[in-house]
Amino acid sequence: MAKSRIAAVDVGNDSIKAIFGEMEYEVNIPNIVAIDTEDRPVIGIEELDNKDPLDGIHIKVHSPALKENNVIFRVGQLATKTDNATELDPGSSKSEEDQTLVMLLATLALDAVREENADQFPRAKNVVDANYTLGTGLPLREVKEGKDAGYRSKLIGSVHQVEFLVTPKYQGQKVNIKFDEIKVYPEGFAAFINLVMDNDLKIINKDLINKRILIQDIGGLSTDIAVIKNRTVDDDKAQGFNLGVSESLEAIREEIRSKHGVELDSRLDVVDIITRKTDRNHIMVKGSRTSVHDITDRILLELAKKQYRLLRNVWQKNSQTEICYFVGGGANVLKDYIKTLNNNLDGYNIDFFEDEKESIWMMANAYYKLISDFVRKSEKSKPKETVKK
Repeated sequence: MAKSRIAAVDVGNDSIKAIFGEMEYEVNIPNIVAIDTEDRPVIGIEELDNKDPLDGIHIKVHSPALKENNVIFRVGQLATKTDNATELDPGSSKSEEDQTLVMLLATLALDAVREENADQFPRAKNVVDANYTLGTGLPLREVKEGKDAGYRSKLIGSVHQVEFLVTPKYQGQKVNIKFDEIKVYPEGFAAFINLVMDNDLKIINKDLINKRILIQDIGGLSTDIAVIKNRTVDDDKAQGFNLGVSESLEAIREEIRSKHGVELDSRLDVVDIITRKTDRNHIMVKGSRTSVHDITDRILLELAKKQYRLLRNVWQKNSQTEICYFVGGGANVLKDYIKTLNNNLDGYNIDFFEDEKESIWMMANAYYKLISDFVRKSEKSKPKETVKK
């Protein structure tokens, strides 16, 4: 029987962040798919195996969890090079989208098929049988609606197969994925865990542990505001909103296309333009460095005002709040705008993570801490169960 491997996967609306095993492998893939044919054209196919698999993810996915089964996809960077690429739409539920499951299964398969895991999972005739103990999450709104149970039940108890087609290094390999356990955590609670605890769930931030805290997690399609009191999330007061950065990123991308005639492959390209250290808010137009500051400032400031309104409304209902932490990829994009608004308006006690990677990887890190703790406790209880039998 295959050993179970820990996987912590944050299926973010802009990209997937995943941590595996003893934290020895992590992967970040744009959350973009495109339906494709079995034989995609490749220039210099004999050089295919010298390329990075993450740049050429071409797969067929068979899973009873999918509404449309046995479909062939380009995933991540490869999908951005097509005209039919799809990203998750505003208003959609992460737990109900096939794209969420395709991205999750593709990410797990990319870990399972690695040579470094040859001793972890049995292999026969290009087929890998992989078992995972998965920690993942859903927006607070979906968890409050009970969608976490349905999401979990789609995955557990079934075999899901990912077949690598024209993918560097892994062409012709198949991965059968089973789950020994799946834990689906509300994203706001996960952010709190990551703020105050280390990988062994020992408290590292005693100053925060008994404070009344808001955590505003700004994602691609939604925003969660967790209300933390007495070390727990107040389920009644925590709120989820259908407001993220994706729609604004799409608006920036469209305006750049119409005004400058420049096609950007995905929303991640827009994020790069507005967050990079050098040449921020500039693009190349016909070989000339061109500012798009007017476009990005106008659109992002409007979104920042909406996010600030959410903060103000929730804070008014939780007047004894001591601090609000902004987390997530969206917070990283809007940080400067929200800080400026706050300085000019209410002056709330707010904070951001200056380490961009820490903010973007916060959910994946939290899921890793929680699922690792679950595995440790399960292993400790096994001998007791054996004695009872």
